[in-house]
Amino acid sequence: MQDSTITRSHLVRSKAQSFCSAFLKGTSPTETLDTFFTSSPKITEHGPSWATSRLPFLGKTFQGRRQHSSSTGGSTCDDYFDLLATTLSFHPNQDTFPPAEGFIVDAGTGVADSGGLGAVSVVAHAKFASVATGKAWEEDFIYRLSEFDEHGKIGHWEIWADPLSAWTAVES
Repeated sequence: MQDSTITRSHLVRSKAQSFCSAFLKGTSPTETLDTFFTSSPKITEHGPSWATSRLPFLGKTFQGRRQHSSSTGGSTCDDYFDLLATTLSFHPNQDTFPPAEGFIVDAGTGVADSGGLGAVSVVAHAKFASVATGKAWEEDFIYRLSEFDEHGKIGHWEIWADPLSAWTAVES
């Protein structure tokens, strides 16, 4: 049991680091979703419901993938990236994510009925800017990656960031 926990910890940490590194490389959202996520992914960027008029990607869970011939009305993980890209730009640097020991792993945690196992949390730092106004700020934010499948693909990506700074920056 101990060896399988160590192996699982290594797998989910490695996959989480690779996922975060994709942002530094400028990997497209489609490639990111295809490479690092399960076939039924979820993305939740936590934030207050009052902020969704300016920050429409906050406070809801985006689920699944958009089909090429149709959309589900703005609720897929592809839609999350689209909404985010029309609102904010992300400017990571080589120090945005910590080294391996900065990725906190709980290989055994699970969510009932999700089918996934394991969680990785990481605190990061980067610059963001409003697409509309150009106003920029730097902030610390947290990623929690969880519900990993047997291959280490991510089932759920949760983000905690600074919605007040974003709210202020997008104000015209």
